[in-house]
Amino acid sequence: MGRLLPILAILFAFSAFSQDNIANKEYDYINYEANELKFDEQNSELMHFFHLFDSITMKKEGRINIVHIGGSHVQAGKMSNTIRRNILDQYPDFVGPRGLIFPYSAAKKSNNPADYKVEKSDYFSLVRNVYDTLEKPLGVSGIAVHTSGNHEYIKISLLDSAVDYSTNKIVLLGFSEGGNVVPKIKTSKKTYTPDEVDVNLRRYTYHIDSHIDEFTIQLPLKNKETFTLTGILLDNDKSGITFHSIGVNGADVPAYLKCDYFIEDMELICPDLVIFGIGINDASKSDFDTTIFRSNYHELIGNIKAVNPHCAFIFMTNNDSFRRIEKGKYEVNEKGMLARDVFYRLADDTNGAVWDLFEIMGGLGSMETWYKNGVARADRIHFTNEGYHVIGNLFSESFFRQLEYYRNLK
Repeated sequence: MGRLLPILAILFAFSAFSQDNIANKEYDYINYEANELKFDEQNSELMHFFHLFDSITMKKEGRINIVHIGGSHVQAGKMSNTIRRNILDQYPDFVGPRGLIFPYSAAKKSNNPADYKVEKSDYFSLVRNVYDTLEKPLGVSGIAVHTSGNHEYIKISLLDSAVDYSTNKIVLLGFSEGGNVVPKIKTSKKTYTPDEVDVNLRRYTYHIDSHIDEFTIQLPLKNKETFTLTGILLDNDKSGITFHSIGVNGADVPAYLKCDYFIEDMELICPDLVIFGIGINDASKSDFDTTIFRSNYHELIGNIKAVNPHCAFIFMTNNDSFRRIEKGKYEVNEKGMLARDVFYRLADDTNGAVWDLFEIMGGLGSMETWYKNGVARADRIHFTNEGYHVIGNLFSESFFRQLEYYRNLK
């Protein structure tokens, strides 16, 4: 896929993700030599992104928006938050807002990232983009919660005390069926009604008098009125880096293509870099077709480029995985190798980059080794918290290596 950038012999003092400090364990089954971002430096949009990243972080003016989008690996939040924190730890005085979040655990059996807490008056009904029939139209989050109860609420508390994500601007994405329900935002000091309401774009914008890290969404429902919430954008008036994570358990590429308001919501974020982690669910299907997979990805990429034509893309290949053939018995999913080839083609097609997790893990069948070493789960598809932390650290290391390479070229 063109000339690959070399790995520089640079030792990074990034204690947050140094491979020697990951839980003080030796992961001798990892292919560290493969831990690089692979791209054609002559044509890659990633070089443009590094230029933007360097320019903005040095001046400490402006915004950088990075989006990590995928399935359950992203919804769990551990990998994304590891990458997010590794980047922000390098620029502690240039932390932007927390960005797009979703109150996953407002619904039953729906897991939430650990860096924010969700409390609710009762469980809400759930719609995910993986459903065959969507009861409600969805946006970029690919998921929604809805209710027709009385005086329902959802409370959000940001929990990462080491990073100041405090917000003074909140954008609720959602709608009421009759258009009569107007959500309120309650803080410890005041209750706010929206300053701006855009019914067509399903946006309610609130400007808060001070920076807060906790608030309650109040839904004044009556007479069987309903409200559907499709996302929450936490913004503020600061320059900085924002790392958004968008994940839905079980999501494949077509799932995001079913989201009617994907482009409109993505315009709020306007990403400079998108890290794709979608594909593990596509390749788990018996009728997996690489031509369709590639075509679907191009449609999704087109939707993002409609928002920012110069957005850079990094394609995380699927991890090695197994499929269950009967209770307690698994076999290697060889379709992971086919998907891996498509990611390289997509990077060529879009002047993007590949981060080859499949190769870094050790190749076909390596998931069994990860499972036996306690960093993957018994389903041989997902990882433990430690495993996601390891993967996030490895990605961060490759990211900063290539950023350093770019700086040495100038």
